[in-house]
Amino acid sequence: MPDFTVTNPSGKSLKLRDLKGTPVLVNLWATWCGPCVLEMPMLDKLGVDNAAKLRVLTVSQDMAGNDKVAQFFAEKKFAKLEPWLDPENNLGFHYNTGMLPTTVLYDAQGKEVWRMIGAHDWSSARTSAMLAETMGK
Repeated sequence: MPDFTVTNPSGKSLKLRDLKGTPVLVNLWATWCGPCVLEMPMLDKLGVDNAAKLRVLTVSQDMAGNDKVAQFFAEKKFAKLEPWLDPENNLGFHYNTGMLPTTVLYDAQGKEVWRMIGAHDWSSARTSAMLAETMGK
């Protein structure tokens, strides 16, 4: 797990390295990214359905997107997702994919398991199979 800190629109911080103990799915997205926006409801459902086994962490790459991201989350009323921000795109540079969405799965020890670059159907049977070993299903 990279040693970065993300914040939410109200200024609360979250250190990614502090998330060890539960598998974490980190999704980099932006409000201006069509495929990213389409994935968000599926990621929210994934987070709800696997709340005890997986943390789904969506991190906006919107530069100065505090208000945009807060408004987006207010409109969508997600059940599980939280509006985390990375306005300097530190995670995007760290992952070095040059593409959104980028999603990375970490196991409970913080070790990277796999990366998904580009859009994905997070409600599919393929997703369940991809997550099964890491989540202990």
